[in-house]
Amino acid sequence: MNASDRTPADLLRSALAADPGRPLITFYDDATGERVELSVATFANWVSKTANLLQGDLGAEPGDRLALLLPAHWQSAVWLLACASVGVVAEVGGDPADADLVVSGPDTLEEAAACAGERVALALRPLGGRFPQPPAGFADYAVEVPGQGDRFAPFVPVDAEGPGLVVGGEELSYAGIVGRAREDAAKLGLGPGSRVLSGLGYDTWDGLSAGLFAALAAGGSVVLCRHLDRLPAEGLAQRTEAERVTHTVR
Repeated sequence: MNASDRTPADLLRSALAADPGRPLITFYDDATGERVELSVATFANWVSKTANLLQGDLGAEPGDRLALLLPAHWQSAVWLLACASVGVVAEVGGDPADADLVVSGPDTLEEAAACAGERVALALRPLGGRFPQPPAGFADYAVEVPGQGDRFAPFVPVDAEGPGLVVGGEELSYAGIVGRAREDAAKLGLGPGSRVLSGLGYDTWDGLSAGLFAALAAGGSVVLCRHLDRLPAEGLAQRTEAERVTHTVR
């Protein structure tokens, strides 16, 4: 990664320039049997489309607060990078009533309805599928995002020193995210080609770092596992071998 990268969006651009075809996130849901693998290019395309939705259709501006009510999931990672691309502050598990926008999974719709601003719902179905019945008062992400542009440019340059993320009661700037991610990558011994298997949630910095930011900062990739506790030990061993995992964080 480039030493000059100061925001998560910068890290993604560097990854795209270096090797767009390599895997970036391989997602497993051990409650449903789902497996999805996204290359750097595919992930970046989702981020661009989501950032265009966020900036254009939803009217989000730098400094706006977005309550992110999503579990550890590949689509959650997309939203985190989309927020960083626009300059929106992602508040993981934030209070929708205090947020400018809210992005919710299917299990938190009632809580998310407290947001007076724009509301987006994700069904979190395999292959990014839509809700069978759109939730009232919410835009269905799977319906809205496919038609968005494949290239994104922010209306206003993102301030690397501005607030970027709130998780576990701690607020980090975009530069702070990158700095912490690089420190974590060094502690774990990550480098280009590293494959990090993470069973942690996204509701703590440790989970976000292991399941996204540290590998991105190091030029590695992530095997992100939801409901990993449902996978027996022999299944985990097989996955570790099949996915060529180099580091495991649980």
